[in-house]
Amino acid sequence: MRVIPLLLIVSCAAAPRPIGDNLGVAPLLVVGDLARSLRFYEGVLGAVRITAGESYAKLSLGAGELHLVTLSEPTPDKPGVTLAPPDPQAAIVHGEIVLHVRDCRAMHARFVARGAAFLAPPSVPPWGHEVRAFLRDPDGHLIELSQTDD
Repeated sequence: MRVIPLLLIVSCAAAPRPIGDNLGVAPLLVVGDLARSLRFYEGVLGAVRITAGESYAKLSLGAGELHLVTLSEPTPDKPGVTLAPPDPQAAIVHGEIVLHVRDCRAMHARFVARGAAFLAPPSVPPWGHEVRAFLRDPDGHLIELSQTDD
C-alpha cells in the first residue's frame, strides 16, 4: 500500500508537458449590440465573419479568431457567472486585445481611413522596442496595435 502514495507523489511531481499545437487562444468579447460590433470589426479592422446569429458571432481576424457574444445569464456550465459588456466610458479596463502588426503607423492610417478613432497617435513607450497605438471598440474594449522589434 505504500507504493501507491509514492506513485502519486512522483506523478504529481513530474514536470508539466507543454501543450504545443493542441491549444489555440480565441478571445470572447461581450458586446452590447452585436450588429454594431460586427460593423466595427468587419468594416474597420477587416475581420471576416465565420458565423453569426442573434447573440453570437465568430470572426477570423488575422491569424486568429474572435468571438462576440451579447449579455448572457448564468448557465449550468458556468453557474453564477453573467457575461456583460463593459461600460464604454469607463477609464478602467480589465484587459485588451493586442493586434501584432508589421507597421503600426501604416495600420493606424488604414484603420483611421476606415473610421477608427484612436486614443493617441502611434508612439514608442519609454522602454522602447515597440511602436503601439490604442483604440476602443464601440463597447469600450481596448485594442492595441503593436509593432515590435523582434
